[in-house]
Amino acid sequence: MSSTGPQRYAIRVRGHLASRWASRFDGMALVPQDDGSTVIDGPVADQSALHGLLRTISDLGLPLVSVTPSDGPAHLSRRTP
Repeated sequence: MSSTGPQRYAIRVRGHLASRWASRFDGMALVPQDDGSTVIDGPVADQSALHGLLRTISDLGLPLVSVTPSDGPAHLSRRTP
């Protein structure tokens, strides 16, 4: 992780999440995908915050598909992987 600031992550879960769930994910963007998954996208302050987000996903019983560091919001378009 870079020491210049937060790292952006795209965390994909199975199923579509309503935008009201964004508050559970520190206001990260919830982007529904055409394949039936949701990408939770945004900056994550540090590894501790990342683990907290993953714990929230686990606590909610959401099936985790992937966790990908990203450089920008290019993956935000609705698409099938």
